[in-house]
Formats: sequence, C-alpha cells, structure tokens
Amino acid sequence: MTIDWNAFTPVAATTGGLLIGLAAAIFVLFNGRIAGISGILGGLLRPVAGDIGWRVAFVGGLIAAPLVWRLFATVPTPHIDAGTGALVLAGLLVGVGTRYGGGCTSGHGVCGISRLSPRSLAATATFMAAGFVTVYVLRHWLAA
Repeated sequence: MTIDWNAFTPVAATTGGLLIGLAAAIFVLFNGRIAGISGILGGLLRPVAGDIGWRVAFVGGLIAAPLVWRLFATVPTPHIDAGTGALVLAGLLVGVGTRYGGGCTSGHGVCGISRLSPRSLAATATFMAAGFVTVYVLRHWLAA
C-alpha cells in the first residue's frame, strides 16, 4: 500500500471532522434532533406543517456552503472512475440501505455513535463492512 502524500491532509481532515461533530452537537442541543441527512431530506418529501422551515434551511445550507467556499478557495475537481450507470446503481443501493438501516452515515455514524446507540453502532459496523467488501470485490475480483 502506498500513500499519496500530495493528497494526505490530516490537518484539514481533523478540522473538518471537528466541525462536523461540533455542528451535530449544536444541532441536537438547540433543536433536539439528530443531524441525519436522510431523515431531514425525507421529512421534506412527506412534509408536516411547522416542520418544513428548518429542514429547508438545513438542506439549503448544505448546498450553499460549498458555493460560498468557492469564493475564497479553489475547489478541487472530483475525478470519479465510474460510468453513469454505476453511479445511478450505487445511489439506488445507498438509498435502499438507508431505508433498511433506518438512517444514513451522518445519522448513525456521527450522531448515533456519539450517543453510544447500540443500533447505530451495529448499523455503522454493517455499512462500513459492506463498503470494505464492495471495494475489495471490485478491485481484486472484478478488477473494475
């Protein structure tokens, strides 16, 4: 295994992780809600009166933040080694997994584990293991 030292950014990664944790903690302290993106977005798809404003603001912030960041820094261009079909299939599988798991990586992996939720620990271990197996199979068995 080799490390791409040009892409190795422990300070930026640690800072980003701290900011995500801080934002999740502030969100639960002030709103009493978990910052799980799938649940927040899902609530917009089946709206409840009086529950829409904060969800729109949250999703709007997710969209606006990188746009504002572009004003101050160069945003790297992503390079994805997959076709459109593979990306669509991957997105659908993530959506199905999110529904079966009762949440996503932000809800279970960030917020649930920080609350020591056994359900979130199991869900996070499951989706991490599934990710490891998928990468291993694609890279070593299917040579994709």
